[in-house]
Amino acid sequence: MLEPDHPPTVAGWREWVSLPKAKVRWIKAKLDTGAKSSAIHAFDIEPFERGGAEWVRFAIHPWQRRDDEAIVVTSPILDRRIVRSSSGHEEERIAVPMVVRLVGRRMTVEMTLSKRDEMGFRMLLGREALSQGFLIDPAQSYAGPRPRRATRQRNWGR
Repeated sequence: MLEPDHPPTVAGWREWVSLPKAKVRWIKAKLDTGAKSSAIHAFDIEPFERGGAEWVRFAIHPWQRRDDEAIVVTSPILDRRIVRSSSGHEEERIAVPMVVRLVGRRMTVEMTLSKRDEMGFRMLLGREALSQGFLIDPAQSYAGPRPRRATRQRNWGR
């Protein structure tokens, strides 16, 4: 939550974000106030035990139209929960903490692991994340920093 004297940060309906702890410099995210939770496209999901606690190893593709670059992430499991999609389909997902940098602000988000390769965005930030002091302007796209054109072209599959 924000302190009373700190105004909300304005973001567009889609933004370039980074995942510093996962060493993902850029990934495009849809900011969706209609979704409660956040999700990231994950595959090769392998839960395991470490020190008596549940952990998970998974891979992500940071580029929307490419699958040639995979980043492997290891994280503690926060929860396993049933998530209902906008079409009404329910599935159990693993939730992990992820540090996200959005419009110059760093926050920790509970991210569910989901198969999103067919979706327009490999990452979705929902209300729980956005309630950490963000105001979404649906008329704006990319209010925050974005990568150079050559990097954006990688996301276009070029």
